[in-house]
Amino acid sequence: MPVLNRIASYAEDMKGWRRHLHQYPELAFDCHETAAWIVERLREIGVDEIHEGIAKTGVVALIKGQADGPVIGLRADMDALPIEELTGAPYASKVPGKMHACGHDGHVTMLLGAAKYLAETRNFAGTVALIFQPAEEDGGGGNVMVQEGMMDRFGIGQVYGIHNAPNVPFGQFLTTPGPLMASVDTALVRVTGKGGHGATPHDCVDPVVAIVGMVQAVQTIIPRNVYALDEAVISVTMIHTGTASNIIPEDGTFTATIRCFKPDVRALLKRRFHEIVEGHATAYGVKAVVEYDWGYPATINHEDETDFAADVAREVVGTDLVDARSNREMGSEDFSYMLEVRPGAYLFLGTGPGAGLHHAAFDFNDEAAPIGASFFARLVEKAQPLA
Repeated sequence: MPVLNRIASYAEDMKGWRRHLHQYPELAFDCHETAAWIVERLREIGVDEIHEGIAKTGVVALIKGQADGPVIGLRADMDALPIEELTGAPYASKVPGKMHACGHDGHVTMLLGAAKYLAETRNFAGTVALIFQPAEEDGGGGNVMVQEGMMDRFGIGQVYGIHNAPNVPFGQFLTTPGPLMASVDTALVRVTGKGGHGATPHDCVDPVVAIVGMVQAVQTIIPRNVYALDEAVISVTMIHTGTASNIIPEDGTFTATIRCFKPDVRALLKRRFHEIVEGHATAYGVKAVVEYDWGYPATINHEDETDFAADVAREVVGTDLVDARSNREMGSEDFSYMLEVRPGAYLFLGTGPGAGLHHAAFDFNDEAAPIGASFFARLVEKAQPLA
């Protein structure tokens, strides 16, 4: 079964929705106008209930089927990124320094397209919970919605989500049971020594040398402490210190992103990071303080739900365009919090050639929206069929 005909018939409406959202990006939890616009569309579509203000600006809408049954959740994130857009599109961002550089405008559009179809046809039992989530990029809005009791409040029994994937063949679905995306933690290390003249280092305690030693040493954690088949990444991404060529600074900082898939590996990475920094601080005679931010957990798909979602995807795009045992990746996603408390699956949908995610020239491919909407719609009809 290809894209559903009814969804294909309002593909132009979906394109208009997406391009409107693209012009008015909002960040983190401050998705007030985005949420209000989504609520307007949901009222036009004719959903049964709309609940606002979850995780500050999140929205959950309910569509009831033609018979009693369970509740299935479908999630779309709706926040943007602090990037100055360089697409040159006529519908480019009108908000300086902000743009939808990750395709969340497309995710919202796919879910609204599915909502329009499901509200018209209601060819399913039970209820669909449409989850429009803020703060995926920064703040963990998925976790906040879970902590505020969303799953129990609406009786959600299983939950699914899609993320667009540029430079993956158009229409191809990628997923895998078990870990799909990595956990992400961030370490900020503040190193304090004794500054002075660059010509008299013997009178100083040089934080620059200490930072260089620490950065080199933390790179030994993965090859020497982590089992070779357990994927992990430590990338030092920022070093800040110094003001002039003839001054040994008083202090400096460095920052690292730390990613893996297993909780025990995650704990090991944190422990060894602290041990190495603290040991080097003693060796170099500096003071070091580690601020270790425990971020999003790994996104771990449930096996049965992943296999089911892959079967639905095959109905929509064909067997050849579904890879249900794809490679996992080191990116992270706060849909992980929802999968920690409910069974479900997360999938990538290929959108063809283009700039990558989080790039200033990125633009969601509107032709993919009917595919994602059809997937969501058929997922509901197959998961909760009428007798």
